[in-house]
Amino acid sequence: MKKSTIWFIAIVMGVSFLALLFLQTKYFEEVLHMRKEQFDESVLRSLYQTARNLELNETKLGLEAELRAAPTDSAESKVASKTAARPMRSNPHNSIPVKVSKGLFWDNLNQQPADSTLRDSVRNRYIYQRDLLDEVVCSILDEASEKPLAERIDFQTLDTNLRSELQANGINLDYHFYVTTSDGREVYRCADFVPDGNKYTYRQVLFHNDPSAQMGLLYIHFPGLHRYIFASVRFIIPAIVFTLILLITFIFTIYTIFRQKRLTEIKNDFINNMTHEFKTPISTISLAAQMLHDPTVTKSEAMFNHLSGIIIDETKRLRFQVEKVLQMSMFDRKAATFKPKELDANLVAQDTVNTFRLKVEAAGGSIDAHLDAPNALVFVDEMHFTNVLFNLLDNAVKYKSPDRDLRLKVTTRNEQGKLQLIVADNGIGIRRDDLKKIFDKFYRVHTGNRHDVKGFGLGLAYVHNVIKALDGTIHAESEWGKGTRFVITLPLIAP
Repeated sequence: MKKSTIWFIAIVMGVSFLALLFLQTKYFEEVLHMRKEQFDESVLRSLYQTARNLELNETKLGLEAELRAAPTDSAESKVASKTAARPMRSNPHNSIPVKVSKGLFWDNLNQQPADSTLRDSVRNRYIYQRDLLDEVVCSILDEASEKPLAERIDFQTLDTNLRSELQANGINLDYHFYVTTSDGREVYRCADFVPDGNKYTYRQVLFHNDPSAQMGLLYIHFPGLHRYIFASVRFIIPAIVFTLILLITFIFTIYTIFRQKRLTEIKNDFINNMTHEFKTPISTISLAAQMLHDPTVTKSEAMFNHLSGIIIDETKRLRFQVEKVLQMSMFDRKAATFKPKELDANLVAQDTVNTFRLKVEAAGGSIDAHLDAPNALVFVDEMHFTNVLFNLLDNAVKYKSPDRDLRLKVTTRNEQGKLQLIVADNGIGIRRDDLKKIFDKFYRVHTGNRHDVKGFGLGLAYVHNVIKALDGTIHAESEWGKGTRFVITLPLIAP
């Protein structure tokens, strides 16, 4: 699959996941908002009914008190005593009132003879009776409104009534309330009052038909309001969580796909390079063997020595390449064996430089050694340490600049109680983007249009693994077009 196709799928799926997450979040907010509005409506309805019940209860208690105070009084005497300072509403038929309910009145009226005058007389008596009752009730309410608010309200009954109304509207939450006068003076506060959750406080006017001075204000809030609101929509939270998990899984999957594609490309490149690396020595050996077998070729001693030397050299080269692959395989399996011993790094570096000098000079370059470290005793595996130096020097020859002669320098020095070994060249250098990847297995720095640089991309990975196994560090410093420095730091053996 092309990388562009993978990117397209990743972008489409990513946008879809983000859109789904956004829609779920908006839906969650809308449900919370709707649930809060429903809760507000239920609370306000409960408060209104509580206030209404409070007024009905006050009226009922007043009527009962009046009836108990004068059980034998006639209707006219009650009205006279309660409405002395109040003008009576006129009634043309102010005959003796009859105590009859509205329902009984109409029943009796229907049973009367069909005489319009009589029906009018009875109807007028009923209207007069009702007006008398209105006068009595009004006088009772006038007396009640003159009392202080604390005397007009039974707060225990108010609490019971309030809880009952809330439960009737589906609210079973703990609440706290207090009552104030219209001018803000507190009249009552529940015993267990706490301010938690008073951000959302609901208010209800008590006795709203009374003069403003006699009105009261009921305030109520619910400490567990947020938990109650969220509990009603908690099923949405797992949906959002699972969507996030799917999004993270998708991102990880796309990352893995790109990583696997990159590894596939690197391994394909490795196979191609390995084919070229093996093909050249095999072809050379095959050609030399054919010449030895060809009877038409003169078999002089010089020719025999030349061809046998070619076969030996190419066999060594082939074995070296195979050994490099096997060494990396051993590192991957953590099966690489080390036989460390005390060595003088200056002597090992000098021997390596002397051995490699011919190859550098054959490439038209020069190599210098400045082994100035006064203390160079390290505890390393001689074979692997030598291979590290050979790999770094061989890379310098491979990536030399075509515009100038190769200059190689190997330096040792002591730095902060450790040994530093530096291999520097004036080759083509390494770009900054490549510099952080050069120690990755199979990674090879791009060389533009140059096709003469062969390899598996294992050399620097091998170097890094060896130095790490020897408790050391290695890093590269490079500037594109000017050259590269590899700095190896190893612990010293205490003198």
